[in-house]
Amino acid sequence: MKIAISGAGVAGPALAHWLLRTGHEPTLIEEAPEFRAGGYVIDFWGIGYDVIEKMGILPEVLARGYQVQEVRLVKESGAKAAGFSADVFRRMTHDRFTSLPRGDLAEIIYDSVKDKAETLFGNSVTKVQDTGDAVSVTLLSGETRNFDLLIGADGLHSNVRRLVWGEQEAFERPVGFHVAAFVCSDYPHRDEDAYVSFAVPDLSISRFALRDNRTLALFIFGNDRMTGPMPHDPAAKKALLHQIFAGAGWETHDLLDAMDETNEIYLDRVSQSVVPSWSKGRTVLIGDAAACPSLLAGEGTGLAIAEAYVLAGELKQAGSDVPAALRAYETRLRPFLEGKQKAALAMASTFAPKTKFGIWLRNMATHLMVIPPIADMFVGDSVKDDVDLPDYGM
Repeated sequence: MKIAISGAGVAGPALAHWLLRTGHEPTLIEEAPEFRAGGYVIDFWGIGYDVIEKMGILPEVLARGYQVQEVRLVKESGAKAAGFSADVFRRMTHDRFTSLPRGDLAEIIYDSVKDKAETLFGNSVTKVQDTGDAVSVTLLSGETRNFDLLIGADGLHSNVRRLVWGEQEAFERPVGFHVAAFVCSDYPHRDEDAYVSFAVPDLSISRFALRDNRTLALFIFGNDRMTGPMPHDPAAKKALLHQIFAGAGWETHDLLDAMDETNEIYLDRVSQSVVPSWSKGRTVLIGDAAACPSLLAGEGTGLAIAEAYVLAGELKQAGSDVPAALRAYETRLRPFLEGKQKAALAMASTFAPKTKFGIWLRNMATHLMVIPPIADMFVGDSVKDDVDLPDYGM
């Protein structure tokens, strides 16, 4: 089949990889003018890790990854207040765990398909018409093309979902926070292989040391702090973050100064996608467009990779019965992903507790993470993947 995939981030190229293996012709449609690596750091484990291994690209992923040793929660002075060893996660994942920039993972996957699959950069879908046995796609360039299937792999703010299902507000479940992230160079404070975080009520400021003397900064704040519309240009984002985080303490002033020297800042609501059905006719959603667990869940990227594998596998098994494949894909994964979303909601408040008591309670809980049964109780639902992926023979 000729299959259009909107989005060349992680889920789209991962799906193209498996579609190519099974004889289909994928076309990636990407709004950005060129492929971009880097971005915020994700933790990577679970079924997504398993699928990457099946793809044969795990060594490249591990080479780009960071082996985090510690999550350190600090006082305003910078002294350690609480935290835990990353060995907790390694035990739960049987040492199949790494951390790396999301865009670097996407680049590794895209490199496996870029010479085999057509990619239309600087383009997007503007109109979709389903004729029953095909789907007509009109592009921003003005071209109209026919495909056997259209995939929305274009994230939380999915354009394909908007065109086929309706506006985002109908499918967005706010988690209660906004998040901002940026990468700066030559930041003076570095702690190698440690995720360092400071919190005051409703605010969290964190940093992680990257290679080449770069630092990732992550700011989290409660939705009540956002009183106006979401800013989109870098200057307005910087002004907002200065307003919200001014006087927060610890290294916040230094990090805001470092932010002023950067050109790119990621800023968005922390939300989940809740879509009643992941497919409509010959259009189907995967990744964050279908069931985003939220950025704070930690595993969303790996789950998107697994969704791509299962969708391609079910298409292979169903042959020409595309509706059966789409039903099987959703039936197999929906309960599992809804469980992940539920676990993410339960964990979200630990990133930026609303009160001083909440911060104290969170910090005290981390001291108990060295006890395996207690660690399993606190984060087990978030880390463990209780689903078996079939071997589709791909």
